[in-house]
Amino acid sequence: MLTINPLAAFEDNYIWSLCQPDNPFCVVVDPGDAEPVLKFLQQQQKSLYAILITHHHPDHTGGIAQLQQAWPDVRIIGPAAEAAKIPLLTEQVQQGDLVQLFPFNYNFKVIDLPGHTLGHIGFYSKPYLFCGDTLFSGGCGRLFEGTAAQLHHSLQKLAALPADTIVYCTHEYTLANLRFALSVEPDNQALQDYQRHCQRLRQSDKATLPTDLATEQQINPFLRCENKALQQRYQQDTAVGLFSQLRAMKDQFKS
Repeated sequence: MLTINPLAAFEDNYIWSLCQPDNPFCVVVDPGDAEPVLKFLQQQQKSLYAILITHHHPDHTGGIAQLQQAWPDVRIIGPAAEAAKIPLLTEQVQQGDLVQLFPFNYNFKVIDLPGHTLGHIGFYSKPYLFCGDTLFSGGCGRLFEGTAAQLHHSLQKLAALPADTIVYCTHEYTLANLRFALSVEPDNQALQDYQRHCQRLRQSDKATLPTDLATEQQINPFLRCENKALQQRYQQDTAVGLFSQLRAMKDQFKS
Protein backbone atom coordinates (compact mmCIF):
# COMPACT_ATOMS: atom_id res chain seq x y z
CA MET A 1 0.00 0.00 0.00
CA LEU A 2 1.02 3.57 -0.65
CA THR A 3 0.72 6.38 1.87
CA ILE A 4 -0.34 9.43 -0.16
CA ASN A 5 -0.30 12.89 1.42
CA PRO A 6 -1.17 16.33 0.09
CA LEU A 7 1.57 18.94 0.48
CA ALA A 8 -0.04 22.36 0.36
CA ALA A 9 1.55 24.92 -1.99
CA PHE A 10 0.67 28.47 -3.06
CA GLU A 11 -2.97 29.37 -2.35
CA ASP A 12 -4.74 26.17 -3.32
CA ASN A 13 -2.32 23.68 -4.93
CA TYR A 14 -1.64 20.19 -3.67
CA ILE A 15 1.62 18.38 -4.41
CA TRP A 16 0.99 14.67 -3.83
CA SER A 17 3.66 12.61 -2.04
CA LEU A 18 3.76 8.82 -2.38
CA CYS A 19 5.54 6.94 0.40
CA GLN A 20 5.64 3.54 2.10
CA PRO A 21 6.47 3.08 5.81
CA ASP A 22 9.62 0.98 5.41
CA ASN A 23 10.72 2.40 2.07
CA PRO A 24 13.52 5.01 2.09
CA PHE A 25 12.21 6.60 -1.13
CA CYS A 26 9.38 8.97 -2.02
CA VAL A 27 7.68 10.06 -5.25
CA VAL A 28 5.99 13.42 -5.73
CA VAL A 29 3.45 14.58 -8.31
CA ASP A 30 3.39 18.08 -9.82
CA PRO A 31 5.77 19.96 -7.49
CA GLY A 32 5.09 23.58 -8.38
CA ASP A 33 7.14 24.61 -5.35
CA ALA A 34 10.17 22.74 -4.00
CA GLU A 35 9.98 24.01 -0.41
CA PRO A 36 7.01 21.93 0.83
CA VAL A 37 8.61 18.83 -0.72
CA LEU A 38 12.03 19.48 0.84
CA LYS A 39 10.44 20.09 4.23
CA PHE A 40 8.33 16.92 4.01
CA LEU A 41 11.22 14.72 2.90
CA GLN A 42 13.39 16.02 5.72
CA GLN A 43 10.64 15.33 8.26
CA GLN A 44 10.07 11.83 6.89
CA GLN A 45 13.79 11.16 6.32
CA LYS A 46 13.10 10.03 2.75
CA SER A 47 15.01 10.42 -0.51
CA LEU A 48 13.28 11.61 -3.67
CA TYR A 49 13.13 8.80 -6.22
CA ALA A 50 10.90 10.27 -8.93
CA ILE A 51 8.80 13.28 -9.94
CA LEU A 52 5.65 12.73 -12.00
CA ILE A 53 4.46 15.70 -14.07
CA THR A 54 0.97 15.94 -15.62
CA HIS A 55 1.40 19.16 -17.64
CA HIS A 56 3.67 22.15 -18.18
CA HIS A 57 2.02 24.92 -16.14
CA PRO A 58 4.46 26.57 -13.68
CA ASP A 59 2.35 25.79 -10.60
CA HIS A 60 2.99 22.12 -11.43
CA THR A 61 6.61 22.31 -12.56
CA GLY A 62 8.20 25.27 -10.77
CA GLY A 63 9.96 23.20 -8.11
CA ILE A 64 11.64 20.70 -10.45
CA ALA A 65 15.00 22.47 -10.80
CA GLN A 66 15.55 22.90 -7.06
CA LEU A 67 14.54 19.30 -6.37
CA GLN A 68 16.91 18.06 -9.07
CA GLN A 69 19.71 20.06 -7.47
CA ALA A 70 19.06 18.27 -4.18
CA TRP A 71 18.68 14.83 -5.84
CA PRO A 72 20.65 14.86 -9.13
CA ASP A 73 19.63 11.28 -10.00
CA VAL A 74 15.89 11.86 -9.57
CA ARG A 75 13.68 10.55 -12.37
CA ILE A 76 11.58 13.37 -13.85
CA ILE A 77 8.75 11.82 -15.85
CA GLY A 78 6.26 13.84 -17.87
CA PRO A 79 4.35 14.30 -21.11
CA ALA A 80 6.32 13.78 -24.33
CA ALA A 81 4.00 16.23 -26.09
CA GLU A 82 5.08 19.03 -23.73
CA ALA A 83 8.78 18.17 -23.46
CA ALA A 84 9.77 21.46 -25.13
CA LYS A 85 7.99 23.32 -22.30
CA ILE A 86 9.41 21.08 -19.52
CA PRO A 87 13.11 20.95 -20.42
CA LEU A 88 14.22 19.10 -17.27
CA LEU A 89 12.28 15.91 -18.05
CA THR A 90 14.49 12.82 -17.95
CA GLU A 91 11.74 10.55 -19.30
CA GLN A 92 9.01 11.43 -21.80
CA VAL A 93 5.82 9.37 -21.75
CA GLN A 94 2.51 9.18 -23.60
CA GLN A 95 -0.74 7.20 -23.82
CA GLY A 96 -0.27 3.54 -22.95
CA ASP A 97 3.27 3.81 -21.58
CA LEU A 98 4.01 2.10 -18.28
CA VAL A 99 5.95 3.98 -15.60
CA GLN A 100 7.63 1.44 -13.34
CA LEU A 101 8.38 2.73 -9.85
CA PHE A 102 10.74 -0.06 -8.90
CA PRO A 103 11.30 0.65 -5.16
CA PHE A 104 7.51 0.72 -4.69
CA ASN A 105 6.59 -2.29 -6.82
CA TYR A 106 3.97 -0.13 -8.57
CA ASN A 107 3.44 0.47 -12.27
CA PHE A 108 1.53 3.54 -13.43
CA LYS A 109 -0.17 3.54 -16.80
CA VAL A 110 -0.05 6.84 -18.70
CA ILE A 111 -3.33 8.26 -20.02
CA ASP A 112 -3.37 11.13 -22.54
CA LEU A 113 -5.80 13.81 -21.27
CA PRO A 114 -5.75 16.78 -23.69
CA GLY A 115 -8.02 19.74 -22.99
CA HIS A 116 -6.64 21.86 -20.16
CA THR A 117 -3.35 21.75 -22.07
CA LEU A 118 -2.81 19.86 -25.32
CA GLY A 119 -0.24 17.43 -23.93
CA HIS A 120 -1.78 16.87 -20.48
CA ILE A 121 -1.44 13.33 -19.11
CA GLY A 122 -2.58 11.34 -16.09
CA PHE A 123 -1.01 8.45 -14.18
CA TYR A 124 -3.16 5.46 -13.15
CA SER A 125 -2.39 2.41 -11.04
CA LYS A 126 -5.55 0.81 -9.64
CA PRO A 127 -7.01 2.35 -7.53
CA TYR A 128 -4.89 5.52 -7.71
CA LEU A 129 -5.38 8.23 -10.35
CA PHE A 130 -3.25 11.39 -10.57
CA CYS A 131 -5.06 13.58 -13.09
CA GLY A 132 -3.53 17.05 -12.63
CA ASP A 133 -5.98 19.74 -13.75
CA THR A 134 -8.26 17.55 -15.91
CA LEU A 135 -10.83 16.41 -13.36
CA PHE A 136 -11.53 18.24 -10.10
CA SER A 137 -13.96 17.32 -7.37
CA GLY A 138 -17.21 18.80 -8.63
CA GLY A 139 -15.54 20.34 -11.67
CA CYS A 140 -12.96 20.13 -14.43
CA GLY A 141 -10.04 22.15 -15.77
CA ARG A 142 -10.29 25.29 -17.84
CA LEU A 143 -9.73 25.11 -21.58
CA PHE A 144 -6.40 26.88 -21.94
CA GLU A 145 -5.19 25.06 -25.06
CA GLY A 146 -7.63 22.33 -26.08
CA THR A 147 -11.27 22.24 -27.17
CA ALA A 148 -14.38 21.34 -25.22
CA ALA A 149 -14.69 18.16 -27.29
CA GLN A 150 -11.13 17.15 -26.37
CA LEU A 151 -11.64 17.73 -22.64
CA HIS A 152 -15.00 15.94 -22.71
CA HIS A 153 -13.31 12.96 -24.37
CA SER A 154 -10.54 13.01 -21.75
CA LEU A 155 -13.09 13.03 -18.94
CA GLN A 156 -14.93 10.12 -20.58
CA LYS A 157 -11.67 8.15 -20.46
CA LEU A 158 -11.49 8.78 -16.72
CA ALA A 159 -15.19 8.04 -16.22
CA ALA A 160 -14.58 4.58 -17.71
CA LEU A 161 -12.16 3.67 -14.91
CA PRO A 162 -13.49 1.55 -11.99
CA ALA A 163 -15.91 3.31 -9.65
CA ASP A 164 -13.56 2.83 -6.68
CA THR A 165 -10.80 4.83 -8.38
CA ILE A 166 -9.32 7.36 -5.94
CA VAL A 167 -8.88 10.70 -7.68
CA TYR A 168 -5.91 12.86 -6.71
CA CYS A 169 -6.36 16.22 -8.42
CA THR A 170 -4.17 19.19 -7.69
CA HIS A 171 -6.30 22.12 -6.51
CA GLU A 172 -8.57 22.82 -3.55
CA TYR A 173 -11.35 24.17 -5.77
CA THR A 174 -14.05 21.89 -4.41
CA LEU A 175 -16.36 24.31 -2.60
CA ALA A 176 -16.36 26.80 -5.49
CA ASN A 177 -17.00 23.95 -7.93
CA LEU A 178 -19.90 22.67 -5.85
CA ARG A 179 -21.56 26.09 -5.79
CA PHE A 180 -21.58 26.01 -9.58
CA ALA A 181 -22.69 22.38 -9.67
CA LEU A 182 -25.68 23.23 -7.45
CA SER A 183 -26.64 26.05 -9.80
CA VAL A 184 -26.73 23.44 -12.58
CA GLU A 185 -28.54 20.71 -10.58
CA PRO A 186 -30.17 22.34 -7.53
CA ASP A 187 -32.29 19.25 -6.78
CA ASN A 188 -29.39 16.75 -6.72
CA GLN A 189 -29.57 15.30 -3.18
CA ALA A 190 -26.17 13.59 -3.41
CA LEU A 191 -24.65 16.91 -4.38
CA GLN A 192 -26.29 18.73 -1.47
CA ASP A 193 -25.01 16.08 0.96
CA TYR A 194 -21.52 16.18 -0.50
CA GLN A 195 -21.37 19.98 -0.22
CA ARG A 196 -22.18 19.77 3.50
CA HIS A 197 -19.50 17.10 3.94
CA CYS A 198 -16.87 19.23 2.17
CA GLN A 199 -17.85 22.36 4.11
CA ARG A 200 -17.21 20.46 7.37
CA LEU A 201 -13.80 19.34 6.10
CA ARG A 202 -12.75 22.87 5.17
CA GLN A 203 -14.02 24.29 8.46
CA SER A 204 -11.63 21.84 10.14
CA ASP A 205 -8.85 22.94 7.75
CA LYS A 206 -8.81 19.51 6.10
CA ALA A 207 -8.45 18.81 2.38
CA THR A 208 -11.56 17.80 0.45
CA LEU A 209 -9.28 15.59 -1.66
CA PRO A 210 -8.80 12.92 -2.73
CA THR A 211 -12.25 12.16 -4.06
CA ASP A 212 -13.46 8.98 -5.74
CA LEU A 213 -14.97 8.32 -9.13
CA ALA A 214 -18.27 6.92 -7.80
CA THR A 215 -18.90 10.19 -5.93
CA GLU A 216 -17.93 12.32 -8.90
CA GLN A 217 -20.31 10.40 -11.17
CA GLN A 218 -23.13 11.45 -8.84
CA ILE A 219 -22.23 15.08 -8.18
CA ASN A 220 -19.96 16.44 -10.93
CA PRO A 221 -21.94 18.07 -13.75
CA PHE A 222 -19.04 17.63 -16.18
CA LEU A 223 -19.28 13.84 -15.74
CA ARG A 224 -23.08 13.91 -16.06
CA CYS A 225 -23.44 15.30 -19.57
CA GLU A 226 -24.91 12.01 -20.85
CA ASN A 227 -27.88 12.65 -18.53
CA LYS A 228 -30.92 13.21 -20.77
CA ALA A 229 -32.78 15.28 -18.19
CA LEU A 230 -29.80 17.65 -17.93
CA GLN A 231 -29.48 17.84 -21.71
CA GLN A 232 -33.18 18.70 -21.94
CA ARG A 233 -32.93 21.34 -19.21
CA TYR A 234 -30.19 23.13 -21.14
CA GLN A 235 -31.69 22.47 -24.58
CA GLN A 236 -28.81 20.35 -25.79
CA ASP A 237 -29.13 17.07 -27.65
CA THR A 238 -25.57 15.78 -27.25
CA ALA A 239 -23.25 15.24 -24.30
CA VAL A 240 -20.51 17.30 -25.98
CA GLY A 241 -22.95 20.15 -26.58
CA LEU A 242 -24.00 20.19 -22.94
CA PHE A 243 -20.39 19.93 -21.79
CA SER A 244 -19.41 22.92 -23.95
CA GLN A 245 -22.29 24.97 -22.56
CA LEU A 246 -21.52 24.08 -18.95
CA ARG A 247 -17.81 24.84 -19.38
CA ALA A 248 -18.68 28.28 -20.83
CA MET A 249 -21.16 28.90 -17.99
CA LYS A 250 -18.56 27.94 -15.40
CA ASP A 251 -16.07 30.40 -16.90
CA GLN A 252 -18.59 33.23 -16.27
CA PHE A 253 -19.93 31.95 -12.94
CA LYS A 254 -19.72 34.25 -9.92
CA SER A 255 -20.31 32.21 -6.80
